[in-house]
Amino acid sequence: MTNGSHSGNASNTFQAFYEGWLVRQEHFLDELLSAQQTIDEARDEDLRDLVSRVLFHYQQYYDEKSRLGQRDVLLVFSPTWYTSYERSLLWIAGYKPGIVFRLVTESVPDLSDQQRVRMARLREATRVEERALNDKLAKIHESMAAPPFMDAVRRYGRAGHGEIVEDDAVMKSLKSALETVVENANLLRTTMATKLVDLLCSGQAVRFLTAVMQFQLKIRSLGLERDAEKQREMSGGGGGWSPISSRW
Repeated sequence: MTNGSHSGNASNTFQAFYEGWLVRQEHFLDELLSAQQTIDEARDEDLRDLVSRVLFHYQQYYDEKSRLGQRDVLLVFSPTWYTSYERSLLWIAGYKPGIVFRLVTESVPDLSDQQRVRMARLREATRVEERALNDKLAKIHESMAAPPFMDAVRRYGRAGHGEIVEDDAVMKSLKSALETVVENANLLRTTMATKLVDLLCSGQAVRFLTAVMQFQLKIRSLGLERDAEKQREMSGGGGGWSPISSRW
């Protein structure tokens, strides 16, 4: 199988999963918004159940993306299921973990002093992990400019018709290093979010997760609008469009 057809199949499979996942996400957002309207009367166990189901929903996404990364790690760095705007915001194949701290600050203004202290510690620990992953990715980029990697690229080119020499030791090493960085980045995103939710009460967690989903769906909506406008311009539609600035 050529590398192109392999990547195409993997991309199509994940695209189908992601479209279904987004539909479920909109349903969860409706539940979260509804819960917020009656949050004072709601039972704590009902709110916690909703929070647990939302977290499991996100875990399903990362589990599926992990499987994709094991099949084609290069694809997760240039995800075709995202709009061009969404791709421009990515950090190691996903959103930067630290962004959620701004979301929780804006959506949960009633944090206690103790919660703020614990959150500050979690934020700093997250920054340390982000810097470490940035350093690891930078080293991988450096290795890609080294002669052994460039020789492997030339061997790929000589293979012809887009075929990939899958047993090439240099390329295997590169892909393995990238897989490790992506897995660690995904682990940081999920564990940090779980720890953050754990320090919130049930009502706060509902408001926070609502803000997270609204943020993601807003970014996607903006991305779809921009891609559609670019497509119209390319097809001769014109239109004098100016970029929409995002507060994020």
